[in-house]
Amino acid sequence: MRQIWSEVNKRRLWRKIWVSLAAAQAAFGLVREDQVEDLRTHSNSVDMERALAVEGDIHHDLMAELITFAEQAPAGGPILHMGATSMDIEDNADALRVRAAMDLILEGLRNLLSGLADRIEQWADLPVIAFTHLQPAEPSTLGYRLAFTAQDLLRDYKALKESRNTIRGKGFKGAVGTGAAYIDLIGVENFDRFESVLSQSLELPFFPIANQTYPRRQDYDVVSALAGTAASISKFALDLRILQSPSIGEVAEPFGRNQVGSSAMPFKRNPIRSEKINSLARLIAQQPRLAWDNAANTILERTLDDSANRRAFLPEAFLILDEMISTLDTVIRGLQVDKEAVGRNLAVYGTFAATERILMALVKAGADRQVMHARLRKHALEAWESFREKDTTPLNRLILEDPELQAYLSAEELRKLLNVDGYLGIAPQRAGAIVDIIHQTIMIG
Repeated sequence: MRQIWSEVNKRRLWRKIWVSLAAAQAAFGLVREDQVEDLRTHSNSVDMERALAVEGDIHHDLMAELITFAEQAPAGGPILHMGATSMDIEDNADALRVRAAMDLILEGLRNLLSGLADRIEQWADLPVIAFTHLQPAEPSTLGYRLAFTAQDLLRDYKALKESRNTIRGKGFKGAVGTGAAYIDLIGVENFDRFESVLSQSLELPFFPIANQTYPRRQDYDVVSALAGTAASISKFALDLRILQSPSIGEVAEPFGRNQVGSSAMPFKRNPIRSEKINSLARLIAQQPRLAWDNAANTILERTLDDSANRRAFLPEAFLILDEMISTLDTVIRGLQVDKEAVGRNLAVYGTFAATERILMALVKAGADRQVMHARLRKHALEAWESFREKDTTPLNRLILEDPELQAYLSAEELRKLLNVDGYLGIAPQRAGAIVDIIHQTIMIG
């Protein structure tokens, strides 16, 4: 990802575009083939030291690169950039970089989904206590919890792929997007064919209409898709930090044998990978707003007030998400599950969750729902206080010994309902189903 957004790669792309422009102009009889070949020969000879020295004098990076390229190619140099404006070169190069970076993001996301599918399949049937409002609620499975993240990431994958496939370059339309300078060279009747030749040469579709730049709305759409993916990854990381806390302690990110959690507290196992993900997510979450401002506040055919921030936020957005994806991939593949803690939490809180299914069974047997709800609530609150004070819960006993409940359900029926091991609903099946969807998505690519 750093290579894609490097200064050297940007200048190589500029040179590639200049060579393609010269080749197209040669096809229309405007320049000689030997001039194009001279440019092509020197297209990879980026000389940063010389270009930066020129830029320090003229304060224009693209012109500095143009001068440096022309010095290296004495035959082709005189016809470089004919008819073009800076953004004919820069914006098409940016579109190529964005697309290449998006391809890398999609590859990383496919790898992440593959690892996630393995874990979902592994733990599709493992019961865990689920939480709402950060309070123990009802049983689910660890695989189903992971499937929630997978479902979001599959949606993100589709959004990213659509964004990638709709990326367009500015094309070659000159200073205000009318193509007037090129038309003077080749004639208006040839302009569509001229752009088509360049589009095919660069393997990049162009916007049919542009001003001095391609529409900055494209940047907003791209960065919004990146930030959306970051949101899905960040939620998982935040959940993991909570689940790794000793009070729950069911799952944890990998922790190396020699890894240090704290300089002051030797016992600490801080979830540094998940914390890094959440930290980076906060940064990328701000980027769509910046891209929105660029799109909304470009005045008339173009102002330069987007240029400086685009040099920063476009590479940063891709670098951030790339790091988040690779970090989460490491976490998922090394995810540690403490089955003893899982069982302990389920044993304690699962009994409370059983009150729902008991309530349904009572009503089905003819009891008044509101009366039974109040009765079960009384038992649950008493048991909860006991658990807080003595670390034990008498809920099973309170339910099994309640004569009002036994008027509708036998002790044996109540005892079966108190066992929530199988009270998992659709969780195992739906977790397995999303594994199949992931594999299909990865195969299609």
